[in-house]
Amino acid sequence: MNMTGNFDRTISQEDVLKRRASLLQRLHIDGILLLLLVTLACAGLFILYSASGKNWELLYKQASSFAIGLAAMLVIAQIEPRFMARWVPLAYLGGLLLLVWVELFGYTAMGATRWIHIPGVMRFQPSELMKIIMPMTIAWYLARHNLPPRLKHIAISLVLIGMPVVLIAKQPDLGTSLLILAAGVFVLFVGGLRWRWMLGALAAAVPLAVALWTFYMHDYQKRRVLTFLDPENDPLGAGWNIIQSKAAIGSGGVWGKGWLQGTQSHLDFLPESHTDFIIAVLGEEFGMVGIAILLLLYLLLIARGLMITAQAQTLFGKLLAGSLTLTFFVYVFVNIGMVSGLLPVVGVPLPFISLGGTSLVTLLSSFGILMAIHTHRKWIAQV
Repeated sequence: MNMTGNFDRTISQEDVLKRRASLLQRLHIDGILLLLLVTLACAGLFILYSASGKNWELLYKQASSFAIGLAAMLVIAQIEPRFMARWVPLAYLGGLLLLVWVELFGYTAMGATRWIHIPGVMRFQPSELMKIIMPMTIAWYLARHNLPPRLKHIAISLVLIGMPVVLIAKQPDLGTSLLILAAGVFVLFVGGLRWRWMLGALAAAVPLAVALWTFYMHDYQKRRVLTFLDPENDPLGAGWNIIQSKAAIGSGGVWGKGWLQGTQSHLDFLPESHTDFIIAVLGEEFGMVGIAILLLLYLLLIARGLMITAQAQTLFGKLLAGSLTLTFFVYVFVNIGMVSGLLPVVGVPLPFISLGGTSLVTLLSSFGILMAIHTHRKWIAQV
């Protein structure tokens, strides 16, 4: 009698789990991704409150951007990847036209022309849209051919990548252009790019870097590279940010000074403390433990993205999911690397933590695509 009751109870629990899984599946929501994203966003608001000097206006702005991004993510998750693929060429052409519009009629701020300004409505960066459109375009193109890609297909892919990259670099926005370049190249990598071609590309990068330095890079970009090599050479000028950032992280120790107790940011020693250098605030106030917890959340998010990539049932979905996940990894790696002095400063925000509405909406939209790839596939089992 007891054995039968236990068996019935077990079956009942399994039925409940299946119903829950089926509900998430019907809503096209990946519960693990959603939980990690909300946790990161809440942590970001918590840190931003301190980094911004208790500025409720910035906090409200960031929370509003997250709400908009979350809504966009849930809407995008309802779209079948096959339907997305049909509109990729049109989206790519539209993105290029917007970048050309920025080049001709764009809004200029702080010496850069990166925005389209619609009076009384909004101001936005078309380059942020290309962070999603670029990997979708290359995934759409490669999915129509046999893999690994042949030299002809690689060349065409590089042309498709190069046009928006050049337009964005001219704004100038070197950090975003490099991220978009990486997003496109990652699709080639996931598609099985041969190692000899990757090694050849690395060899070609040396003369290309020399040419960029000599003929293309602006003076402030050159100063960033020189500061990366020797920040103490100009401690009160170009090297100030890196020196203060490392001082803030080091002063936090293992456990940190406590929330709202940081000195480098609250006494205005650390510039851009609520944007590019916000992890220095985290390190100072919560120490090595706080940074380790944040990195664990990022690691779990990346691992989930790679699992979705492995389970994708279409070539387009696999290429796109892999590229979006690896690009997110680059976001995290570049920001932490530049703040700690391991990479040059290129103006890449820390995902979900740094202040930035357009960037936040773009990131959440990319995770909406991951959810669509994962939840629109044919399930063999519901748990």
